Amino acid sequence: MELAAGKWDDGIQRGAAASFALHAIAILLLLLLLPKAEPPLPDDGLSVEIVPQAVESLKMPEPVKAPSPEQAKPEAAKPEAEPAAPVANNPPAAAMLPAAPIAPPAPKPTEFVEARQLFSDKVLADPRSRRAREALRGLAGSERNLQLCDLEALEQVRRAQPAMAPDALAPYAMAAEKVSGNSVEVKGGAFRSKRKWYNIQFKCELDAGSGKVVSFAFLVGDAIPRDEWQEHNLVAEDGAADQ
Repeated sequence: MELAAGKWDDGIQRGAAASFALHAIAILLLLLLLPKAEPPLPDDGLSVEIVPQAVESLKMPEPVKAPSPEQAKPEAAKPEAEPAAPVANNPPAAAMLPAAPIAPPAPKPTEFVEARQLFSDKVLADPRSRRAREALRGLAGSERNLQLCDLEALEQVRRAQPAMAPDALAPYAMAAEKVSGNSVEVKGGAFRSKRKWYNIQFKCELDAGSGKVVSFAFLVGDAIPRDEWQEHNLVAEDGAADQ
């Protein structure tokens, strides 16, 4: 029995040794079949990534311009702003000044204006004045001289005051005219312009031989009030009362 037990122990030890050897051989074969691992890189604690530079960033940087001497000078210290003056409750000085006086209108001339150029002869020579020429031929003496001076007066006013448009004249509207030989004097005449009547005075001299006006002086007065028109036979439209 003791011999049999010793043999049994010996067999167990041999089987365990053989089993261990087989496992060792199997592990060795498995390690040989695995790929060889590359040796690890030394780890220095830094991670560097290389990124290619963009094309746009390859442009050469512009040189830095050196500041000009004037720019390099330090700016002078600005003076401190003065404290604002206290606001006064008094009204502004402009409001306290008296209003500028309004200039009165230019006074009208009080003296007769001597005509530097005469126009009656030129007006009558115009083809459009044919009827006026024919009417003058039918007049004689003082009446003709008066009508010729009236024509001169209208043209003088038209040339002297372009804003007016005289179209009729009543030499005796406000006072009787005075005709003496080749001289005509009107102190209370009236002429119409744009449906209004104005006072006028004039002195007219005619040549005895040709019957033409040789000198003329006139003075334009104020507008005649409308409520006086009827008294002096003045009307806004053409009519027998105008002359």
